[in-house]
Amino acid sequence: MAQEKVLIVEDEENERTGLAELVRAWGYETETASDGVEGLETVEFWDPAIVITDLRMPRMDGMQLLQRIAAQPHPVAVILLTAQGSVDAAVSAMKSGAFDFIEKPVNPTRLRNILQNASRLRGTERELEASRRKLRDVGVLGSLVGPSKRMQEVFRLIEMVAPSTASVLITGESGTGKELLARTVHSLSPRKTKPFVAINCAAIPETLIESEIFGHEKGAFTGAMERRTGCFELAEGGTLLLDEIGEMPIGTQAKLLRVLEDRKLRRLGSKGETSVDVRVLAATNTVPEEAVARGQLRNDLFYRLNVFNIQLPPLREHKDDLPALVQALLADMNEKHSRKVGGVSEAVMHAFQSHAWPGNVRELRNTLERAVIVCDSALVEPRHLPPGFGHVVPRAPVQEANAVRLGVGTTVGEAERLLILKTLEATNNNKTRAAEILGISLKTLHNKLKEYGAAEAAAEAAS
Repeated sequence: MAQEKVLIVEDEENERTGLAELVRAWGYETETASDGVEGLETVEFWDPAIVITDLRMPRMDGMQLLQRIAAQPHPVAVILLTAQGSVDAAVSAMKSGAFDFIEKPVNPTRLRNILQNASRLRGTERELEASRRKLRDVGVLGSLVGPSKRMQEVFRLIEMVAPSTASVLITGESGTGKELLARTVHSLSPRKTKPFVAINCAAIPETLIESEIFGHEKGAFTGAMERRTGCFELAEGGTLLLDEIGEMPIGTQAKLLRVLEDRKLRRLGSKGETSVDVRVLAATNTVPEEAVARGQLRNDLFYRLNVFNIQLPPLREHKDDLPALVQALLADMNEKHSRKVGGVSEAVMHAFQSHAWPGNVRELRNTLERAVIVCDSALVEPRHLPPGFGHVVPRAPVQEANAVRLGVGTTVGEAERLLILKTLEATNNNKTRAAEILGISLKTLHNKLKEYGAAEAAAEAAS
């Protein structure tokens, strides 16, 4: 079965015939035309996906043909054949909408690669159009759901940036679906058949993060018993998501910036560099400009990643999406747990609409998963929700023992130290719980405690 229809427009008969035979041998369906006028007529009745056309021809040259094709209602990828010395004209044509150009005599390997890229682009365009139709009908894009205006704007941005190679910085609170958004961008891009690799920069110890991202050679450091392939190489040809980019150590950020600029990396312990072709997406649940101001995120890396920004709104700001989200999540939970829960009752939907959803869509998903597991009726009822759901539990008055007293003149750094230590004391040294209460990552908490320990050691040594 032919991959695509390819029209070859060339006034030299031998070259036209030879190109047609070559392209046909690769599995494409081909037609030929001897000049631009005949080529335009063929485009109109045959509707090819790709046109390979000579630049210089009688009656209508390749540039004129390109302009006429660009006015057609259906997109066509135009590849220009240029003689040596005509490359400037071909570059100008690409600015006018040509897909690519190739110099004569034609290099078969390069031509085949261009045709494959053009076919992938056509496939991406078809999928995007199918996604737009689905989006118009039910408010769904990939794994994301949301017919509201807020989410429709997010979907519009995804559709714009997905086919490109631009870096994307995804921002939004925890649980809003940043990784789902990144996967959707990948699935709608020409890289969709290649790997998608996600790494959480906050979940990896500082001593190991460079090895995880860039890889290492055997013997690069103590414990490096064998060569390790890093995330960049694992994502070759595809997409790499760097989640919680603001938690990446500054030194590693500098190395990342160099890889992004040079498209080459050096594994730990290696003397040579390896070329990589990876699209990088980054995500953060903090305001990136504030992270830059605090010195947590390099300014130059921020601008390099922030080529295109997509911000996911918290669920409390688009609650009109709740009915669609609930149905989509219930379908997923029913399949996962082999259940047949048909929906939620009016009372449950009212509770959902009244809830603040601090955990966003992740909290909604977890709530529904529990409900589906315990549900003993056709609909989820209030009794199936977690105990206390939807009720605001008043905070107990702050006890003197748990209070942090700060005198006038206390530095911000010292106030922070006292608050962290007091919170650890209140949680019986449960660092995970303390980090949640303080609103910081577990990695940040460990780094702060390390700083305090070093400061105390220095003070003891000086006394």
